[in-house]
Amino acid sequence: METSKFDIADYLDSNEMIAEYLNAVLEEGNDNEIVTAIGHIAKAIGMTKIAEQTGMSRPSLYKALSDGAKPQFSTIMKVLKAIGGEIKVNPIPA
Repeated sequence: METSKFDIADYLDSNEMIAEYLNAVLEEGNDNEIVTAIGHIAKAIGMTKIAEQTGMSRPSLYKALSDGAKPQFSTIMKVLKAIGGEIKVNPIPA
């Protein structure tokens, strides 16, 4: 039996799934995992499309969103906007 490599990007096929995935990672993950998750979402949507919307080159996007990368906050904000996301802060219950 042949198995294929699991790719989360294959399952990020709606805005709802993207939001659920990113919110789960934001809640549980560290900064590296969050950057990686944003990269998975950008890949699912299409790096060319994200590059056009952010004004960044595809190679720059791949580099900024690769495992272990430390992108600037402005890059994260541009990509979040391009993938249709936003950041909201909710008070943590006491």
